[in-house]
Amino acid sequence: MSSWDRFTDTFFNAKVMAKYWPDILYGVGVTVELAVLIVVSGLLAGLALALIRALAIRPLNWLIIFIVDLFRSLPPLVIIVLIYFGLPAADISPSGFVSTWLSLALVLMAFAEEIFWAGITSIPKGQWEAARSTGLGFGQTLTNVILPQALRLTIPPLTNRTIAITKGTALGTVVAVSEILGMASSAMSNSYNPSPLMMGAAAYLVLFLPVVVAGRWIEKKFAWKR
Repeated sequence: MSSWDRFTDTFFNAKVMAKYWPDILYGVGVTVELAVLIVVSGLLAGLALALIRALAIRPLNWLIIFIVDLFRSLPPLVIIVLIYFGLPAADISPSGFVSTWLSLALVLMAFAEEIFWAGITSIPKGQWEAARSTGLGFGQTLTNVILPQALRLTIPPLTNRTIAITKGTALGTVVAVSEILGMASSAMSNSYNPSPLMMGAAAYLVLFLPVVVAGRWIEKKFAWKR
């Protein structure tokens, strides 16, 4: 057997791939479901915190800043482990899927809040004053005048951060979530062959490469023209 044959038999074994591709496909479904939940809940929660912070209620702002800084500082894996293994002590037993979802959504929420807040505060004060002078209330000014401009500024950094955090779904394998990496690792252990791991890598490329390309397009689309 030549070196190339040994390489392909080790990493691209057709029999092993044929046997375990349904498992990888199942993992793809779990990963997609998890990623969608993380993105939707994380971005909405981050936007909500930024809007509440815009009300300038000092005790609330202190609490928001503390929560945001806390989840920006902790590694996502630590949060997953704390939720999955720590909450049962309080008679709350989230599944591995829920623990991964909550953990990564909280991390995304923290970064999204800071990005949204930076966008809101970057709008010139004159925009607020001009809108208020026309008779618009604070809430109307924020939602109809300030927020649309702020969102345009936040899209590029928000897209990059969302992609980076969403790829963290692979951390779910630590708490037995049957996502792509978890299924690939299990298949590799059962087959004593790394071919399922190569299938998992290919699945990640198929899922996230288009997202990365779309993120680059969005970044260029909404960038300030020079």
